[in-house]
Amino acid sequence: MNDNLARTEYQRSELLNGRLVMMSPRLAYNHNRIASNIFKLFDNYLAGKNCTAIADGTDLYLTEKDRLVPDMMIVCDRDKIKYNGVHGAPDLLVEVLSPGTYKNDRGYKKNLYAKCGVREYWLVEPASFTVEQYLLENDQLEIAEIYHLYPDYMLADMDEQELAAIVTAFKCSLYDDLLIKLEDIFANLI
Repeated sequence: MNDNLARTEYQRSELLNGRLVMMSPRLAYNHNRIASNIFKLFDNYLAGKNCTAIADGTDLYLTEKDRLVPDMMIVCDRDKIKYNGVHGAPDLLVEVLSPGTYKNDRGYKKNLYAKCGVREYWLVEPASFTVEQYLLENDQLEIAEIYHLYPDYMLADMDEQELAAIVTAFKCSLYDDLLIKLEDIFANLI
């Protein structure tokens, strides 16, 4: 099959405020690896529990004008899960940033997620090895923390005080007993 034909046959899209927005049909390896790493982390932790981790590719219906495809989500109210996707706000949403999605992920989507009651939202930046954690407060998703995995060459130039201040693991607001290591999120990248 012709590669160009195959690319045009499969077009991922989201509906944002009634406007169809085309998504990249082929995401970069690091993007997919990060989303997979996060999914595996939560999927393993949630085994046998009420909440479930849902990987990329599942439609999320939030309003009549908004259908999205987040990179990963956690849903604790399983009644929201239907044959064609998730209907209603997940408890946690993760978006791995791509050059074409920065504006929507930081703007419209973040505001929509807050309005719909998403409790926690992560923006993950593959190029800078950064996780931004937002928590729902007063109907807004407010930045709680920014976590950064530093490369060895930067660590080598830091003094003891700077090294001691680096956070290498954090907790999701939903689970007190789950420690999320940055090295696990950004494992096996190229």
